[in-house]
Order: sequence, then C-alpha cells, then structure tokens
Amino acid sequence: MTKHELRGLTRRQLLSQGLAAAGALAVTGAGFIAAPSAAWAMEVTVITPEQMATLLQMARDIYPHDQVPDQLYAVAVKGYDAEDHKVMVAEGVAALDAAAQAAGHASYLAAGWEEDRVKLLQSMETTPFFQTIRSGLVTGLYNQKEVWPIFGYQGESFSQGGYIERGFNDIDWL
Repeated sequence: MTKHELRGLTRRQLLSQGLAAAGALAVTGAGFIAAPSAAWAMEVTVITPEQMATLLQMARDIYPHDQVPDQLYAVAVKGYDAEDHKVMVAEGVAALDAAAQAAGHASYLAAGWEEDRVKLLQSMETTPFFQTIRSGLVTGLYNQKEVWPIFGYQGESFSQGGYIERGFNDIDWL
C-alpha cells in the first residue's frame, strides 16, 4: 500500500489490512485450516476447524516465538483433534470465547491484539483446559526436531560422542 492509499484509511481498515497481511489462519470449511501466506494446511476430523484455529492461536499466545512457523504450532496441537479431547476442547474454547465476549470481543480469535488475548488466557490459567493445553505444548512444540535449530539446540549428543568435541564452548549468548 502506498502512503496515499494509507491516508484515506480509517484505523479499523488499516488494522484489518495489517492482520490480513500478517497471515492469519483461515478456516476453509470441510474440516480444513489453511495458512494463506504459507504452503500448509491441516485437516481436522473430531473437533471443528474453528476450535483448532483457537488452539493454534492459544499455542502462539502461550509460547510466543515469532521465528517459529505456524505449521510447527499446528503439529503441537494436532493431538487435541481426538475423541478423548473433544468435550474438553469444545467446552474450553466456548469458555474462552465467552470470556472474550465479556471483554467486548466477538471471540478469542477476534481479539486482534496479543495483549488482549493474553489477558483472556490469564483469566483462565487455573482451569483444567488451559493447564492441559499449556502442559501439552511443552513437549508438543519443543520436542519437534524442526524447532531445535531455530533455538540453536543441536539435539542430544550422546550418540555423537558428547558435547566436548561438538560445540561445548560455542554459546555466544551467555
């Protein structure tokens, strides 16, 4: 968008353009969620695509890493698309959406600012739903080998002779 085009926009229009450009997830119907800015999609079979989109946004808000692509968060929450999680997810997402509506948003996903979504999550952090999702993300997200290089983790070292000869002393951020 040019400067001249931006001058004619209202704040709401500008924000909606920015959110669309940021690559928000699209619920495409028929049990699919797709990322318009990336080449991936996810099929859901037990929970609804809207519920899965909420779980994906929750995952990003609970463990925010701008450098981690959405598809790795999707892998982390895919396990909740199961019969044994169906009721918990449905009730949890409904409660989260109700909290969002009480705060003046149409739904959790419609709360456009991360700060607003984090406040909603903080209001639910003692619930079994939140605790289940949060604790599942610890292993679901950080145990993916595709995530490790993003954080500079080289993986386990025992099978490769240990860390002494493999960059034991190459940490530059400490």
